[in-house]
Amino acid sequence: MGLLSSLFGGSKTAENQQDKQEKKNFEILKYDGMRARNIRQLPYAIKCFEQALEIKEEPEVMQLLASSYAENGELNKARLQLQRLSALTPDNIEVLLMLASICNSLHDFNAMQDACQQAIKQNEAYAPAYYLAGKAAHALHDELQAIVMLTKATVKKEDYWEAYLLRAEVLWSMRQAKDALEDIEKVLSISDNEEDAFLLKAKIMIATGQLEKAYSCLDLVMEVNPFNEKAYLLKGEVLLEQKQTDQAEALLTEAVELMPQQANLYQARGKVYLAKGEKEKSLEDMKKAIELNPENEKLISGHYDNQELTQNNSGIY
Repeated sequence: MGLLSSLFGGSKTAENQQDKQEKKNFEILKYDGMRARNIRQLPYAIKCFEQALEIKEEPEVMQLLASSYAENGELNKARLQLQRLSALTPDNIEVLLMLASICNSLHDFNAMQDACQQAIKQNEAYAPAYYLAGKAAHALHDELQAIVMLTKATVKKEDYWEAYLLRAEVLWSMRQAKDALEDIEKVLSISDNEEDAFLLKAKIMIATGQLEKAYSCLDLVMEVNPFNEKAYLLKGEVLLEQKQTDQAEALLTEAVELMPQQANLYQARGKVYLAKGEKEKSLEDMKKAIELNPENEKLISGHYDNQELTQNNSGIY
């Protein structure tokens, strides 16, 4: 028996040992990858997950790898991984919505919409699928479809303030101020310090000539979050348009002191200095804006050229 066992059973033993070793290696790579991801060592986590998947295609590891790719800025790899995972687990709504979010980041809104529709087919009661579908429709300039999807999201989840806020943005893009403001008030009744809601309300107030109400909204945003760059930029722009250049300068100087690495603030203050005829200060801010954001050099320089021509000045711009 010993001879027969050695002749016919040896290969099975070796295979079993190899299977055990591969299983052990898979588990080591998987959990090493998870630990690395938890401490933000993404390149090492990705390497671990990739090697683990060479041993066995496990959906959990595939999802972990896709998430790691996305967090590491490798969006196309994340998308491919999620597409493979979705084919293996077609009823996994979480994977479909992850895929939709990645497509959104890649500006592939048709693919985003497709992923959302697949998710809705899996579960017609799942509000986030309608929200992302509405977001895709808005990006594709299909505003009526966006409103339909976002309305469905709010029906499925009554306190879904993100859906109300996005619907308000869509409505305002259609210049439906009254309906947009109703949605904004709904958002604020759910999340009373939501900064983006106050910013959108301020924009509507500005467009409808209600400047004091707009200022109140923007001041509230800056009180809640002194580092909200958009609030400073918007109020500074309105003050400049109203020829209140001293107030605009003071506001934007405060913003620059709080956020000295934000190129847009220097650019905005440069516009104010130019309007006041302080060319040297304007040029200094323009240079600083370009230094902080070299990619926008042509845009910034061109803007200053246009401002100069508008004011019929000549010289350094």
